[in-house]
This record gives sequence, structure tokens and C-alpha cells, in this order.
Amino acid sequence: MNGFWTVCKRELKGYFLTPVAYVFLVIFLFFAGYLPFKSQFFEAGQADMRTFFTWIPMLLVFMVPCVAMRLWSEERKSGSIELLLTLPITVTQAVLGKFMAAWLFLIIALGLTFPMPITVCYLGDPDVNQILMGYLGSFLMAGGYLAIGCFFSALSKNQVISFILAVSACAALLWAGLPTTMNYLSNFLPMSLVGAVENLSFQTHFDSIQRGVLDFRDISFFILLTIGWLWGCTVVIEERKAA
Repeated sequence: MNGFWTVCKRELKGYFLTPVAYVFLVIFLFFAGYLPFKSQFFEAGQADMRTFFTWIPMLLVFMVPCVAMRLWSEERKSGSIELLLTLPITVTQAVLGKFMAAWLFLIIALGLTFPMPITVCYLGDPDVNQILMGYLGSFLMAGGYLAIGCFFSALSKNQVISFILAVSACAALLWAGLPTTMNYLSNFLPMSLVGAVENLSFQTHFDSIQRGVLDFRDISFFILLTIGWLWGCTVVIEERKAA
């Protein structure tokens, strides 16, 4: 655990030593506040945050790969990955340390949207449990997106390529559960396969959690998906290390 926490603290500290983290936070918080108000957050006259959480999955599709693309691509391009892997830590510890630092940074970014729930609670009497479940789903979804971003960051030295591949994969897994996608697939696929595709969607499981129902299947989906992509990242780094 010492190696894991060393990498985690080093990476998390590194975010705030450069302007990149602050630019990301400003852009994220701007759109996290602007998009709900654009969708008539106040005009709806309802004390809930459904409008806010409606935009979070799409916003994270673009913002999380921005954080993830530099995790390994920059290390490989600069050659510092060799120095990192000569330290008395395993590749798994390095992968998990970098992932946890980036995930904590994203959790901080989501946590800074606290004026939204405070405003809702001040103006009405919302279901606090539903709001907390919405944030939990957002944290889990950010972790899933981040694991995908880590994999593609390890796959390419080019940060732009890593970003594009990660956005494409995250968007595909998000849109897989949309009604338009389901209707299109049902035209040429059996319903059993259409249901399987829907179960692979971020949106499907996020909506379930957001409704305030904590289902083991939804939590296990995000956990297993995150572990799977991080395992893939570890395999790629191991191969690069052997090469």
C-alpha cells in the first residue's frame, strides 16, 4: 500500500501544481451550472436536481477523458515511465495510484457543484436521498469513464489519439441504452441481444441509481467495468515494460 499511496499523492499534488487542473475545474463548473439553467432549471418549479443530473453523463463523456489522456501518454512520450517503473512498486500499484488520484480529482470537481443542492434545498423540500444517490451515481460513472481513459492513455503516446478513442468508447457505452439506440437495434437484432446491449449502458444503470434505488446490479456493473478496464491498462503497461 505504501507504493500505491506514494503514486497517488504524487499524481494528485501534480494536478494542482499546473494551471491545467484549475482550467478544467473552471470549465467543468461553468457547464455544470450553465446546462441545467439552459434547460429551465428554475422555470420547472420543482425542488429536485433531475435537470442537473440529466446533463452530467454527457458532460463527463468529454471532461473525464481530458483528465485521463495525460496519465500514461505523457509518461510514455517523455520517457519518464521507465523511471516510474524502476521504483520499488508494481505496475498494478502504479496503475491504481494514478487512477485513484485522478478519481479523487474528479470527485473534488463534482463536489464543487454543492451550490446546486444547497439552492434546491433552500427553495424547496427535495428528496435528499435522491440527490445523494445522484451524486453517488456520478462518482461511479466518473470512475468508469476514467478507467476507460486510462486504458487508451496507456495504449497510445499521443494524448489527442487517447482522448478521441476514450470519448468514442465512453459515448458508445452511454448511448447504448438510449431509446433511439434500442429502437434502431431492435430492427435487426433479437430482443435478448437488445436487452444485453441495454445492460451494458452507463445511462441505464445511472438512471436507476439516480431514482434513489441502490441496486446491487447497478453498483456491481460500475465496479466490474472499472476493474476490467484497469486490468486491461495494467496488461498494456506490462507489455510496454517488457518491450
